[in-house]
Amino acid sequence: MPLPAPLDRADAVVFDAYGTLLDVHSAVQRHAGAVGPEAQGLSDTWRQKQLEYSWVLALAGRYAPFWTLTERALDFALAKHPKVDPGVRADLLEAYKALDAYEEVPATLRHLRGAGLKTAILSNGDTAMLDAAVTAADLGGLLDAVLSVDPAGTFKTAPAAYDLAPARLGVARERIVFLSSNRWDIAGAAAYGFTPVWVNRTGQPDEYPDLAPVRVIRSLDGLLA
Repeated sequence: MPLPAPLDRADAVVFDAYGTLLDVHSAVQRHAGAVGPEAQGLSDTWRQKQLEYSWVLALAGRYAPFWTLTERALDFALAKHPKVDPGVRADLLEAYKALDAYEEVPATLRHLRGAGLKTAILSNGDTAMLDAAVTAADLGGLLDAVLSVDPAGTFKTAPAAYDLAPARLGVARERIVFLSSNRWDIAGAAAYGFTPVWVNRTGQPDEYPDLAPVRVIRSLDGLLA
């Protein structure tokens, strides 16, 4: 059966990891009883600051491993939510190394590989945390490459970060479909020349009208529809 657009014009499909393949809120959810009623607020703050720190460093021409930013973001989140017992910090960080994959992820990756497409992750995550996450989610055998921005020394949306995918996969950028749940990442991918598909899992309003995705889907199942 022919693949639907834009897969019919692709040689590779590259995924963001955190929020796209892996549920970034599953770490706090796993310890929701210990965190208490501010669990969702804590998780939202943690994620917001983790991303904010990466943007600020990239714009300032600086870099630190994403795991370091993850730790700093959690420390901020705990300080902002003082009713949460800071003793949960170690458990939350350990859980972040083994986030849950979204339910449809393995089947989608198997289908893409079965259709002859290369599959890869391109993530702000550093190599160690990505290796741990992919192993915990049992996705390693379904990916041709797991790419950290580490070698670029910067974070997405810097073009140098996106450069890593075509270089490693040996595929021209215009033949790569790129998926992310982060609209800012989709904007960066569009500017770079990937074919971007926005996985809008939470029904967010659109933005960046000049850097639009070619498709919007609610989960990875929609990619194959």
